[in-house]
Amino acid sequence: MTDSHCFDTSRLDALFAPRSIAVVGASDQASKIGGIPLDYLLRFGYGGALYAVNPRASRVQGLPAHERLAAIGAPVDLAIVAVPQSQVAGVLEDAAAARVQSMVLFSSGYAETGSDGTAAQQALARRAQEAGIRLIGPNCLGFMRPGHQVYATFSPAPGGGLVRPGRIGMVSQSGAFGAYAYSLARERGLGLSLWATTGNEADVQLADGLAWLAQDPETDVIMAYMEGCRDGPRLRAALALAQERGKPVVMCKVGTSALGAAAAASHTASLAGNDAVYEAVFRRYGVLRAHSITDFFALAASAYIARAPKGRSIGLFTVSGGVGAMMADDASAAGLEVAPLSDAAQRQLREWVPFAAPRNPVDITGQVTNDMTLLERSARLMLADRQFDSWLGFFAAGGLSDAFWPVLQSLVQTLRTHHPDTLLAVSTLCPPERRDALEALGCLVFADPGAAIRCIGALARLHETPQALPAMADAGSALHLPAGTLSEQRSMALLAEAGVPVVPHRLVRTAAEAAQAAQEMGGRIALKVCSDAIAHKSDVGGVALNLADAAGAQAAFDRILANARQARPDARIDGALAAPMVQGGVECIAGVHRDPVFGPVLMFGLGGIHAEILRDVSLRLLPITRDDALAMVRELRAFAVLDGARGRPRVDLDSIADTLCALAGFAQRAGATLESAEINPLIARPREDGGCVAVDALVIGREAA
Repeated sequence: MTDSHCFDTSRLDALFAPRSIAVVGASDQASKIGGIPLDYLLRFGYGGALYAVNPRASRVQGLPAHERLAAIGAPVDLAIVAVPQSQVAGVLEDAAAARVQSMVLFSSGYAETGSDGTAAQQALARRAQEAGIRLIGPNCLGFMRPGHQVYATFSPAPGGGLVRPGRIGMVSQSGAFGAYAYSLARERGLGLSLWATTGNEADVQLADGLAWLAQDPETDVIMAYMEGCRDGPRLRAALALAQERGKPVVMCKVGTSALGAAAAASHTASLAGNDAVYEAVFRRYGVLRAHSITDFFALAASAYIARAPKGRSIGLFTVSGGVGAMMADDASAAGLEVAPLSDAAQRQLREWVPFAAPRNPVDITGQVTNDMTLLERSARLMLADRQFDSWLGFFAAGGLSDAFWPVLQSLVQTLRTHHPDTLLAVSTLCPPERRDALEALGCLVFADPGAAIRCIGALARLHETPQALPAMADAGSALHLPAGTLSEQRSMALLAEAGVPVVPHRLVRTAAEAAQAAQEMGGRIALKVCSDAIAHKSDVGGVALNLADAAGAQAAFDRILANARQARPDARIDGALAAPMVQGGVECIAGVHRDPVFGPVLMFGLGGIHAEILRDVSLRLLPITRDDALAMVRELRAFAVLDGARGRPRVDLDSIADTLCALAGFAQRAGATLESAEINPLIARPREDGGCVAVDALVIGREAA
């Protein structure tokens, strides 16, 4: 899969920008599912052609009623279908005959109900595709396009008040969450270009909505609520398109735990994959991930109001020392850099306020109440001294003060004029109209300084995301792996050919050959049973370590083969693999596995407890660059162990990166015939000791589809 895949979203224009709409199952009662969208379209002033389809009525909500779609006798871009599931197939045939371009299907009773519903949904999707109809749903709440007065939904949310038109697009797999989010956007004052729910995604998926918004000239920021994904390449292509167009995507992805994933899957029939893989996807495409509803809206508003900072440095300004310390802690946790002001700047601040804390955070205390000019003087001094990428000021409840408000407004105007490239933010309590005034100047406004710092930290990462998918170096000719588990000998040979450094080893078929190997290799050796049928050798007693001499190797060979044959009498055993014991170094694990949604994913971590219990691993989607490989190593929480903590020798990081690239290249060559390849352990050593070396490996092939 490559990100050169292009979406053809032109056929979605008939769906999201319809020139004519027909409501099938239209009801005269505005409180019913078939009546709500018609009521909205009439009441809120849809300007296109509007038709009601109801074979049992002559007029519906003042409009002439048509017996069926084909009886309208005029082009229909969008059919809003509000009929029971038993009638949907007939409506679809009617829509095909009438050459309807797109359809919103509210009806339930499909994949969310089980296998019979899944089969019905698949048949529905096939027929819609044959007819050239783009279908959103079934089991969805529909969509709205506020700036064009298109309300193809039965959600009650617009009835409680309309969201204003704007430049933020929102797509949700969940109708209930979407309706809630619509109301929150209205209360927050966010303007929406599109609000859409995708339901069971028989045809149009969340990814299609993202791709359409990425190309929509009326959208600047995209919000998305995701429960799962069945088509990883489609999602990756959509996120890449948004990234290429410079449109931030704010994602709320649920299903991070086993229980959460099960709940998400049952709710919309989506597959909620491994959350760590989703995190790798989001990192790759610069997606701003929100872990709460508060952050979901704060990130979207921030991405719309202000440009992303060009770096991670931040100046912190406060009128409270305690809050300043909290902000410094939060900034560190968010990966922001809180560099101190120069000695000269600190002296100047102390001349103005002898009891100030002038380092950064800068605390000028409550003295600002006596001399409000301190506010602007101190802030301008900070930015002139360090040219911070971001600047955050905490002013407590100052935004509520009529006396303080003009000073705060003037401060923001001045800083925006003199430092246009600095992201500005203030944390203060203030009424909505004052917040709006500051946001109109491009300044972010938060009640909670911690939320402000989380948003700034997230925005700062946008400039650090690569803007083009890395091209893998030519890894050689394609490699076709046999399906199933390969022995350690075969696995090591394949990886060595790919450029992975592997420990010297040989296959021994008899006890005498094991004794000879011990003599020739010198030092202590390991013996491990070798069989395609035995993936986990220690589980069958098939491993012997630290064998010091020929006699010990000979006895160990007989013992481990006897153990393996007793545990697995059906297995064909080739013998045992003999290899010298690797001394010292740090035990690591590296591997690549085929994710069922996104394809091959590369993994690296420290071995033992770090990987198994602490789950201290890093992931990347393929392909990768060498910089990606180094970043994977450095982002481990336990990276200090590799980097020489507490006087330990520093391991050869370049050797690890080269190994990860070789492993990725092997996966590229094997393509769809690779299920997984794992090096466990990969011993990381200092450069003078030879760098890293694979001590054990397991490759599993699969039948290519």
